[in-house]
Amino acid sequence: MKVGIIGAGAIATYLMENLSVEKQSNIKVTSVYVRDIDKYKHLENTYGVNLYTELTEFLHADVDIIVEAANIEAAQSLLPKVVEKKDVVLISIGVLSDHLFLQRLHTLAEQNNRYIYLPSGAIGGLDLLQNAYISEAISEVSLTTRKPAHTLVREPVESSKVVFEGKASDAIKQFPKNINVSIVLALAGLGMDKTNVTIIADPMIENNIHTIEMNGAFGNATFTVTNNPLPENPKTSYLAAMSIRGTLQRLSDRIKIGC
Repeated sequence: MKVGIIGAGAIATYLMENLSVEKQSNIKVTSVYVRDIDKYKHLENTYGVNLYTELTEFLHADVDIIVEAANIEAAQSLLPKVVEKKDVVLISIGVLSDHLFLQRLHTLAEQNNRYIYLPSGAIGGLDLLQNAYISEAISEVSLTTRKPAHTLVREPVESSKVVFEGKASDAIKQFPKNINVSIVLALAGLGMDKTNVTIIADPMIENNIHTIEMNGAFGNATFTVTNNPLPENPKTSYLAAMSIRGTLQRLSDRIKIGC
């Protein structure tokens, strides 16, 4: 599988580094779309990739799938054209909180026989949630996200403080860079308006902590995930980067688990 990446930040670098050292892997990053080719020229020699600044040329490159590893603004601008030509692994899942944009991408994917893959990112349990939802056996889903206070509020706080409580659709509007996990959780289950989100600013912690609770006819489940940062970039979740690598690997495997 030949992979193209939009963006050259921490996650893109993680993928290039790890996939390039796996000599037995059938997954290779071959093309990267960037804004400034001079800034990232070193990637060509380091990882053996081809750089592109023109989207049309990038989409005509010899790749099987595109990984969007930029940001919500880039995703909103580029994805419609990308989905017309290639399958996509989408990292900036917050862009899908816009219902009209989500419907547009869905239509384009159907018309062009393309697929859009959403990695689990910084959380787990999505397989259980999807199975319960399809069987109409889920009635309640909630996410409690606890983050270091300085990443959520400007003023200093001495103890943990709830900074948001409400629906996933409102959470992403108020915290667009901090709560992408609520969107993938909502899309996997009850939707944006029926997925409950609580965001807590906590001055006593250093890592993000996500707790997902599900209840329904199937029973109940609780998952708590404490995310370590990516060693190369403390602003990026290690688990989020791993989930993209894992998604690519599962797509190429002949035996698929949890499908």
